[in-house]
Amino acid sequence: MTRIKVSAPAHPIDCKILLPSSKSISNRALIINALGKGTYQPENLSECDDTQVMVRALQAGPDETIDIMAAGTAMRFLTAYLSVTPGKRIITGTQRMQQRPIGTLAEALRTLGADISYTSKEGYPPLRIRGKKLQGGSLETEASISSQYISALLMVAPHLTEGLTLHLKGNIASRTYIELTLDLMRKYGATADWVNEQTIRVTPGIYEDIPITVEADWSAASYWYELAAIAAHRGHEVDITLSALSPDSRQGDRVV
Repeated sequence: MTRIKVSAPAHPIDCKILLPSSKSISNRALIINALGKGTYQPENLSECDDTQVMVRALQAGPDETIDIMAAGTAMRFLTAYLSVTPGKRIITGTQRMQQRPIGTLAEALRTLGADISYTSKEGYPPLRIRGKKLQGGSLETEASISSQYISALLMVAPHLTEGLTLHLKGNIASRTYIELTLDLMRKYGATADWVNEQTIRVTPGIYEDIPITVEADWSAASYWYELAAIAAHRGHEVDITLSALSPDSRQGDRVV
């Protein structure tokens, strides 16, 4: 058995921390930028596996098989992205990824006109997707599903001929992540707003080509709050500077 002893700091803390970039914003910015055929690559992207997989996938040709390995966010966002992007592709992942359901999102996209089929088990990756222009319109889905499904639908909505009116039934899970998606879409020029507490309307349009720098991750910042609290409790002076955090961020963990 390995034993690990964790001790509180025994001296004053004075440091500057370079926080990692937000994975949530990085992944959304990459999809939106690609949909807008932007010439500016989002700067300060996260170095996490999910984001790096997304970068490689967006560089793939129109007829390539895309392996997102174990990146769940990439599977969801790219399923929607590939549905509105010309080309015939298969998107797959690890054996474990092929056991994770994607049917709710795939069926929602099919309702909007997407050409998606399953190469093996119904409702699970791998998916065969033929990208094309989708009509869009009105769609109703359970609000309790993953916010990544909802975000995936919202991000492609400006590219739908009729845009998208999305009705969310029941208690909305992870509303902060939906707000994060809408905020970033608006920064890129989309018109996307809540009609009421349960309905979002996205009008058809084109994403603008703008430079964007991804802000630091508020979740990563929280560990430093804990260190500061422990040190202060022991009577030590604490001066920790955390870089690149936005006080107006839409990241949910800002509340900490």
